[in-house]
Amino acid sequence: MNSELKLAVQAAREAGDLILTYYKADYEIRDKSYHNPVTTADNAADARLKEILRGAYPDYGWLSEETVDSRERLSRERVWVVDPLDGTKEFIEGVPNFVVSIALVENRAPVLGVLFNPVTKELFTAVRNGGARLNGKVIHCTDKSDPAEMIILNSRSETRRGLWDPFREQFASLDAIGSVAYKLGLTSAGKADIFASLRPKNEWDICAGHCLISEAGGKLVDLNGKDVTYNNEVTIIKPGLVAGNPEAVRKTLTILTERPLVS
Repeated sequence: MNSELKLAVQAAREAGDLILTYYKADYEIRDKSYHNPVTTADNAADARLKEILRGAYPDYGWLSEETVDSRERLSRERVWVVDPLDGTKEFIEGVPNFVVSIALVENRAPVLGVLFNPVTKELFTAVRNGGARLNGKVIHCTDKSDPAEMIILNSRSETRRGLWDPFREQFASLDAIGSVAYKLGLTSAGKADIFASLRPKNEWDICAGHCLISEAGGKLVDLNGKDVTYNNEVTIIKPGLVAGNPEAVRKTLTILTERPLVS
């Protein structure tokens, strides 16, 4: 796995450098769907990642937010799961909460995860049974388990919609920042105690971060408490997610499922 990790880090850095050439500059924006923008930077980074990763490992499958999906990946034992620019809305706004996200899945489980924030130069890496690191230093999830003392990272859009209003008094702080993958990376590094989303996410949003969380001593489950798998025919993970140390996850799930979620 060392060769794949080295290549993924190279690919993430090169894609990140490419993204920076567009950051706060001129580029094209269009909507793939309602409130789901894509930019020239997303597509350029996707092409570079595919060139590097698939060029070196042509037998591995490919699943990326910016590539038309193919059922061919379902027959592959190993699959790259990529989001070339997770946090596109933040990128457009000039907010440095976005990352290149690269994961490698083997038999439906993440075995490698790399996140790179090209603005802050934060590089999160993890491989199965090898621990998680931030810029080369070993990281761990926090051990807090009292919700009243926990900082929870949640979604800016969910916060704007009022979905988190019923839970404000349950936690020490609700910090809304962009990029699902980046939030998972920060949680794995102990920069916050819990990550949670009340809405569905795609595999490419969370796969690399899932590997980081697991290798940092935490767990990631959906809001039904079930484990998440990857390289599925349907790539949307429902109904939402929680990640952090196992006891914090258990208590957070209890809080979030005590009342029906707003649709």
